[in-house]
Amino acid sequence: MGTPAAARAGELGRHLGVFDAVVIGLGSMIGAGIFAALAQAAGAAGAGLLPGLALAAVVAYCNATSSARLAARYPESGGTYVYGRERLGEFWGYLAGWGFVVGKTASCAAMALTVGSYVWPGQAHAVAVAAVVALTAVNYVGVRKSAWLTRGIVAVVLAVLAAVVTACLTGPAAEGARLAVGADATFGGVLRAAGLLFFAFAGYARIATLGEEVRDPKRTIPRAIPTALAITLVVYAAVAVAVLAVLGPDRLAHTAAPLTEAVRAAGVPALAPVVRTGAAVAALGSLLALILGVSRTTLAMARDRHLPHVLAAVHPRFRVPHRAELAVGAVVAVLAATTDVRGAIGFSSFGVLAYYAIANASAWTLTPVKGPVRIVPAVGAVGCVLLAFALPPSSVLWGAAVIAAGAAAYCLRRAAASA
Repeated sequence: MGTPAAARAGELGRHLGVFDAVVIGLGSMIGAGIFAALAQAAGAAGAGLLPGLALAAVVAYCNATSSARLAARYPESGGTYVYGRERLGEFWGYLAGWGFVVGKTASCAAMALTVGSYVWPGQAHAVAVAAVVALTAVNYVGVRKSAWLTRGIVAVVLAVLAAVVTACLTGPAAEGARLAVGADATFGGVLRAAGLLFFAFAGYARIATLGEEVRDPKRTIPRAIPTALAITLVVYAAVAVAVLAVLGPDRLAHTAAPLTEAVRAAGVPALAPVVRTGAAVAALGSLLALILGVSRTTLAMARDRHLPHVLAAVHPRFRVPHRAELAVGAVVAVLAATTDVRGAIGFSSFGVLAYYAIANASAWTLTPVKGPVRIVPAVGAVGCVLLAFALPPSSVLWGAAVIAAGAAAYCLRRAAASA
């Protein structure tokens, strides 16, 4: 008899079924972003907020479909790093992995600081470090522990969002006329709003990066990714409609805490502390999923020696990439303790869209029998490029600089190896 996959040296344990994979996807997507992103999107699109959400959902659907098909064929840790490497060549896989690891490491630190600012504003850095240490410890002892914690987080966040939607839509302040697309909605504004809202959907990549830890990946991943995306879209649409109906696009665009402002405007100010708690828990869930995703991509790149090979180790008992997790946790903790990167990670947004553009290009190379109809990756790739360059100029410049730095590092390493 052969050795079970979970027991082979160097491989991760396959512990996750469809339900846990969906929950991890929801924990990644329904994070703190929905508690704040609506205001930024309304500022960009005005009355075109809902069309912007719809456009973001279309691009997300294309990306999710491409990612699901590729993940079923390549059920390894690493996500688009692996797909790009296998379908387009080593350089493109490396570039996707580089953008993901660098950008999402900064995102981890930013999300940790978001947790700190909600829980204890006066000690945000200390709380952020404590959160990183605690979640790294949870991840270290096995992906099943992470999945159980994520279940609780998702349940709390969904309950809070359901309370917000109910309070807004059943109160006297809601007006259907505020949902109409007005003359202030421009194509450029809708495009920028879609770019801002897209990142609230991007967590389904976490399911793909965990491809080596799900049971029966050819069946599980193609079911989990679209299911998580569909649930998230329904939740986001309900929240957007509820908040917009109460506040209107102008008022929504000028509030720092749109959901808190909405429940106050709806006449239920007692819900405001509940919303704040929900935002803190959601940020915690996003941080947990981010650390999971970055450590798995780090593992894949370390296996190919694009990162130090020592990070490729798998714990013999817990079947997790323990060195990669500790390294990611240490870097994030240092960033969270010493800097405030919440306002300086525009390149992360650009990098995520570049990551998915490579995923769609990889899916394009699959035959129609083995991959999605080619219109799906085509629309996804074009959508990623459009949304990337619709971002604020500073985000585009930072993103292009990080991608260029990664490409230069790759070329230098190859040149040194061949010298």
